[in-house]
Parts: sequence; C-alpha cells; structure tokens
Amino acid sequence: MNKIYLLILLCLTFKISAQNIFLPDSIKKNIEATRININLKVDGKLDETVWNHAKSITDFVQVEPKQKEPANQKTIFKLLYNADYLYVAAVMHEPEGRKALRVPNLQRDFDYGGSDQVGITIDGFNDERNAMIFMANPYGSQRDLLSFDDQIFDTNWDGLWRVRTTRTDTAWIAEFSIPWQTLRYQHNKDLQTWSINFFRLRRMTNEQTVWSALPRAFSPSRMQYAGKLTNLQAPPPSTNIRFQPYLLVSDNRYNGSELYDKKDGSSVKMGGEIKWAVTPNTVMDLTYNTDFAQADADRQVNNLSRLSVFFPERRQFFLENASLFAAGIAPIDDNFGGQQIIQPFFSRSIGLNANGTPIPIDVGFRLVNRSLKSNSGLLYVRQREVDDNLGANFVVGRFSKNIGKQSRIGLIGTWKNDAVHNNITGAGDGFFRINESTNLNTMAMFSGGTAQNTGFAGHYQLIHKGIKSIYWLSQNINNKDFNPEMGFIARPDVVENSIGGYWLNRGKWLPKFVRSFEPGGYYNNYYSATTGKLVEERLNTNPIWFGLQSGAGIGVFTDSYYQLLDYSDGSSPLSFFNVEIPQGKYNYNRYSAVWFSDRSKKVSVFANAETGKYYNGNLTTISGSFRIAPIPHVSIEGRFANNSYSNLGVKSESGNTQLYTLSGRFALNPRVQLIGFYQHNSISNFDVWNVRFSWEYRPLSFIYLVLNQRGYDDYRTRLSNDGLSRIKTNELSRQNEQQSIIKVSYLKQF
Repeated sequence: MNKIYLLILLCLTFKISAQNIFLPDSIKKNIEATRININLKVDGKLDETVWNHAKSITDFVQVEPKQKEPANQKTIFKLLYNADYLYVAAVMHEPEGRKALRVPNLQRDFDYGGSDQVGITIDGFNDERNAMIFMANPYGSQRDLLSFDDQIFDTNWDGLWRVRTTRTDTAWIAEFSIPWQTLRYQHNKDLQTWSINFFRLRRMTNEQTVWSALPRAFSPSRMQYAGKLTNLQAPPPSTNIRFQPYLLVSDNRYNGSELYDKKDGSSVKMGGEIKWAVTPNTVMDLTYNTDFAQADADRQVNNLSRLSVFFPERRQFFLENASLFAAGIAPIDDNFGGQQIIQPFFSRSIGLNANGTPIPIDVGFRLVNRSLKSNSGLLYVRQREVDDNLGANFVVGRFSKNIGKQSRIGLIGTWKNDAVHNNITGAGDGFFRINESTNLNTMAMFSGGTAQNTGFAGHYQLIHKGIKSIYWLSQNINNKDFNPEMGFIARPDVVENSIGGYWLNRGKWLPKFVRSFEPGGYYNNYYSATTGKLVEERLNTNPIWFGLQSGAGIGVFTDSYYQLLDYSDGSSPLSFFNVEIPQGKYNYNRYSAVWFSDRSKKVSVFANAETGKYYNGNLTTISGSFRIAPIPHVSIEGRFANNSYSNLGVKSESGNTQLYTLSGRFALNPRVQLIGFYQHNSISNFDVWNVRFSWEYRPLSFIYLVLNQRGYDDYRTRLSNDGLSRIKTNELSRQNEQQSIIKVSYLKQF
C-alpha cells in the first residue's frame, strides 16, 4: 500500500501543472499616495478638501463569479498620509442604496464572506510573501489579520487602527486611519515601494472584486498578484511601545464543592502586557499575571470519531504571532488534506488543564523577528503551581528560512520542565510551492524526556488548489513513544494515508442560480504503527454538491467504514454516549445530506441529516443551526444536535442524546456589545452560561463585565481513612460554579 502511495506522489510531483491559473502581470498596476500636513477627522464622511486632491484607484475586476471581467459596481479607493497615519478612503457605489447592504452582526473579526466588506492588503517589505489585511463592513466593524504566503493566517491578530463608515442612498463609505507604528515595513530608504491590493465583496450578488486581478483559487493576500504603492515617504523608526495594564475584580461561588474543595471568595488582580517593536522587524512581548477572563469559553462537542477534538486557541497573548509557531499537519479547508492533526507546539498545553480549566500564568515572554530572508521566535511562559498542577516552565523556539520566492525550511523545538520531569520535542519542516497552485508541506519530529523513550513522527502533505480541481495526497506516522507534551496529536500510534479530490465545474449547462458543481471524495486509512494492522478505513464520496450564486450550498455524502477494535493490549474500551463498544471488526455504511442557506440574509439556516450503521448498532444524527438578524445590531443564533442510537455496544443499548446552544449578540455599535450564550449537553447533564458586556472606550482599551456559570453531575467523594486522599462514592452530586468579573484594560502606545 505504501509503495502505491509513493508512486502516486511521484507521478503527481512531475505531472502537476498550474493550468487554468493565470500568472501575475509582468507590468504591475501602481498608485501613489498623496502626502498631507494635517491630521484628518476619521468619520466616514470624506468632507475634508484634501481628499479631492488624492488620486482615485478604480477599474476593479471580478474574482467571483466571472474571473477578470470588469466589476458590475464601481469602487473607488484613495490614499493620503502624513507623519502619523496612512489614511485610506473607500467609496462603494451601491445603486440600490441601504436596502442592498448585508451585515448579519457587528462583531469584530466578522465572518469573512458573510457580509458586505471592503479591505486592503499591504506588504510593506515588498517581498510578495507577507501581508497585513485591514477590512471593514458598512457598519464599521473591523477585521484584521496577518498572512504568510497566502497559506498561514494570524486571524486573531488585533492591530491598533480605526475605521468609520457612513451609508447613503447611492453608496457606502469607509475611512481608515492606520498608525505607522502598526504597520511593518523597511526603513532603508527615503522613497519606498510596497505591494498593495484592494478588494470588495458585494454580498447581495456575492460578487468579489479586486484592483489588481488574481485567480479565484487564491485570496487577496496572494501578494504576487498585487499592485504597487510607489514613491511613499514613510517616516523613520521611532519609539514604538504598547503598554496595556488591567485591573480585575472577581467573585466566585460554588455549590457542591465537596468534590474539589473549592471555596467561595472574592479577589482583586492586576497585571498587563508590554509590546515593544524593537526594530521594524523585531517585536518583543512581556506579560505579567496574565488573565484571559474576556476570552470566549469552549463550546461542548459530541465526538463521534476516534480522533481527539482539537479546540482552537482563544487567548489573545497566544494568538498573536501564532502562525510562526504553528508548524505541523492539519486538514486544510475542512476535510482537504487528511484528518490527522500533529503539532509539535500547541499553546493550549500552557495555562489550561485537560478539562480546559485555567491554570494561572505568572509571566510570559515572546520575541519575534521577521525579515525578507528568515523568521524566528522564542516564547517562554512560567505556569504557577495550583492544586494538583505542578509549577512548570514552557519554552518554544522557532526558526524558518525563506527559499526562493515562495518556499521555506524551518526548525522548531519545545521544552517543558517541572519539579519531577522534562519533556523535549524537536522538528524540521519544509514548505515548498511547486507551482502557483500546488504546495508540499513536510515535517520530521522526535520527542523524549525523563523516563520516556524517544518517539518519532513525520509527514508530507501535497495539495493542489486550482481553478477546475482540488486534490491532495498525504501520509503521516507517529509511533507509540511520540509524546510532545507541549503539542497535540489527534490520533497517536498510527500511520495515516489520505488521498482525495474535488472537481470544480462551472459549465454553461448549470442553471443561472448555481455557481458551481463540485463532486468529489476521499479515502483515508489508519494502520497501527506498533502492530502494522489496519485499524480504520474510510471511503467518502460526495457525488452531489452544488454551490449557489447566493453562497448557499447543498450536497449528499456516503461513507463506508472499516473499524478494528482490539483491547488485548490493555487499552481502554472505546465508548460513545457512555456506551462501551465491544472488541471486534466492523464494516458499515453511513449516508448524509447537507444544506445551508445564504448566511448574509436576515434569516439563515444550516441543516445536516446522517443515518446508517454505527459499529454494532445504528445511529441517526440530526443537527443544524439558525441565525436571526433583523438588524445588524441584533443577532440570535441557535445550534442543536440530536443523536438517536439503537442496539449499540456491549449491552445493545438504545437512547437519545442532545447538545444545543443558544447565543445572542446585541450591539449599540461595533464598540459597545452584549454577548451571551447558553449550552446544554445531555450526556453529562452539563449546562454552561456565559454573558459578557464589552465596551471599547478607546482603541483596544476595554471595560468587561462577565458572568460565567456552569453546572454538571459528578460523583461525591469522601476522605480516605488516612485522611490523605479522596475516594469516589456512588452517589451523584450536582456541581454548580458561578463567577462574576469586572475587568478594565487600558492601552497606551508610545
């Protein structure tokens, strides 16, 4: 089997072409910004006379739906700058006026593609690899991110900048002011040339347009296709320090705390962060007594696979520059590229226990350097000793070197140290852009430590994303001794093979309301790295998938599974819904259908139905969600999943489980919002509430009022006869925890 995969890899490597992907223009579009000597009032009105002297940037072309054809609606950009700010104005002509605008909510970092939006991509180093992206919707919500090779994205980066918008009967207007301290660029000459592009999404017709044309297979951050901003007199470097202290008051209440000896009480906490741009290329972060009270709580999930659930990082300190340390393998765009996730470093291994409960962080340090030739980073965190969690030091180092125009190689290492043991992980990785639409991602890793054998893991992942097709081939292995304690493995001790593809057809035979027909499928298998036995096999077919012009979609899927469950090595029996699955071999088929509507409308819906055999029983899953947003300031969402199983497990059990969530967002404007959610999981009788009021009273300075409450069933405990440990009894007890928080942060940039 492995020889077959190797043969396929060699064939694809030598025969892959970037056909149907047009190349960047040899002569780039260019524009000059106009220098001014005054500061502008950023209000989205553009009534200052200096805007009349700025050059207009027009002639946008389509990316979607008709690549390279002229835009159907006019868009105008203008650029001004002074010693403090780069100003950007965007006028989006809209013949149908305000009623045509689609904005489901006012959250920061809004859903890309879910609303009307406009944006700028800036490459201040002009290396055509890195980009800073600034976006806004018609109601002034901000979205910003960092992009690297249009392949790795820091979507949770929050820069210090402003945007204000206005809406008229013929257009909507966005006015940006971006401080030079927020931008990253070279300072080696008086006149600079940057790579730059501008883009717009008119959501009513789902038309995406750009200033400098690019293929629809790529995002606007593919900077080889960008135009040029020339003759720019950017100011020389200056002191660039961001200081953000906070004050937090919390009150904790517990009922049923005999399980964990938790006690009621209030506390006052102070801490903060300092960010210093030492040079245009180097940024240092310091954090003390770090707090993440305002971070979103994890949502419960019901995992029906043999892969561990990968919960995303939500804490701001770890999100910044996360892409630099994010070497590894993971699915790309949902199921593309295989199912396995292996990361030598995963930041959730710091400051959180196995249940996601926070562990205090005393201090943290991060130093990152990015240049035209290489990128490097060092992270150190000291985790406090609390209860059963030992105090620990966490260190991760990363270096990558750019090779040619679009490839790179790198090294990453982690070290965890506490009072009783050490753990170390090292890896070498490479990213190679074979052509404009084909990437090869590779890595080799090892781990070891106190009383641990040396473990190994490795992978390659070849992915082609073109205009008419998407396909991939990947293989990875991690043996039973591979244990990166600062990392993540979705499934240990396996060899995974994955191959798949999708046909992207936009033939004239399709009805006008259909944008594309995209059938496809994939095949995954898992072998035990220890025994060599095939332990799981999955063949997925997707014979019908239609993407509609509105952004809606509908499709059907089939899945054929083989599962081998063998507990003879002493491993714990597999369990779903608290039902133990017996040892044995299983072959079964499952069938599903998916439909979702246009998510930019005032009412949007997602629905999924799946049924068929499941191990030795039957399982039907009905899941879905809805969103009601009568105005952008009010958005209510609901999610649910119902699992009905029968004749399952050792005892041929039957039952139903439910997981549902209700959330709401109520916004006075993008800076004053009330957000809340409630979730119930019937399997563990788990209930959680999270209500958060947020006021951004000045850019990136916040007042938060937070209420967290959760309840769950657990067994009571009693002290052992020697009084040194607790013993679980058979009596269930309801555990209730409530936390009220007031947090004030203040950001000052020097």
